[in-house]
Amino acid sequence: MSVTQQQRNSEDVARSRSVERLVAGQATSDGAGVKLTRVLTQPLQRRLDPFLMLDAFGSNDPGDYIAGFPDHPHRGFETVTYMIAGRMRHRDSAGHEGLLENGGVQWMTAGSGVIHSELPEQEEGVMEGFQLWLNLPGGDKMCAPWYRDFTAGDLPSFTTTAGAEVTVIAGESHGVAGAVRREATAPLYLDIHLPAGARFAQSLPAGHNAFIYVYRGAVTVAGTPVAVQRMAIFANDAAADGVVIEAGEAPARVLLIAGRPLGEPIAQYGPFVMNTQAEIHQALADYRDGRFAPIAG
Repeated sequence: MSVTQQQRNSEDVARSRSVERLVAGQATSDGAGVKLTRVLTQPLQRRLDPFLMLDAFGSNDPGDYIAGFPDHPHRGFETVTYMIAGRMRHRDSAGHEGLLENGGVQWMTAGSGVIHSELPEQEEGVMEGFQLWLNLPGGDKMCAPWYRDFTAGDLPSFTTTAGAEVTVIAGESHGVAGAVRREATAPLYLDIHLPAGARFAQSLPAGHNAFIYVYRGAVTVAGTPVAVQRMAIFANDAAADGVVIEAGEAPARVLLIAGRPLGEPIAQYGPFVMNTQAEIHQALADYRDGRFAPIAG
C-alpha cells in the first residue's frame, strides 16, 4: 500500500546521532556457494543487539547465486529477507512455500526449529537483496515457527516533502506503521530512497541500537561521509533524539535499522542462536536425531 505524504514534514530531530564507526563488511559465501558480503558479522552482535547478522548479496553473474541455499536448519531467531531484484523460492519443513520477488520481504520466525531452502527461480539477470537476522528473547526461542511473505505492494510506504521515498518494513516512521511489529525488540527497518541533496530525519529511542547500510550512492550523517557498501553504526548518545541522513550530489539508497537490545547472553553455533551452550548442544542433538520436522513434500 502506498501512502503519498506530500504534506508530511520530516520528523523533528533536534540532534542527530553521530557515526561511531564505519564497517566495510566481509566478502564470503554461504549456502551452496552464493557469493555475498557479510556486513554485520558475529563480533558486532553484542554492539548491535538484537541484530545478529546482515548479509548483502547482488550479482548479474548466475554463477554467484544460481546454487542458492539448499535445505538448512535454523533455531532461536528470526530472518528477514528483502529482495531488491530477482526471484527466490522458499520451502520449509513446516509446509510453507512462497515466491519472493522484486521489492518483496519474507519474515520468518524460526523459533523451535525449521529446515528450509531458498533457491533462485531464474537462470540469468540480476539477483540482489539482503538478509537480516533478528534475535528472539530467551522466552520465545522455542516458540512455534511462523512466516509470512509480503509483496512490494503489501509494504507500507510514503514520500516526504523533500522527496524521500520510504518503505516501512518494520516499526513506524513518520506516522506510517510497518508491515511487522515485535514487542520485545521493537525493530525499525526502513528502505530509504533519497534524491540528490535530500535529507531524511528519523526519531529513535535513546536506548535502541541503530545503523545504516548504504547500497546506492553516498550519504552524510552528522558530518561523517558514508560511502556506498558501508555500514555506519550510530553512537548511543543520550542527548541525540534521532538520526538525520543527507544524500550527496547523486541519489542514494539506504537501509536504516534499529531495535531495542535484549541484553541477554548470545550463544551461536552456525544456524542456531540460543542463550547457553547447553541449549546449543540440545539444538544440535534435536537436529541430528530428526526432532526438527521433516521437509514437507
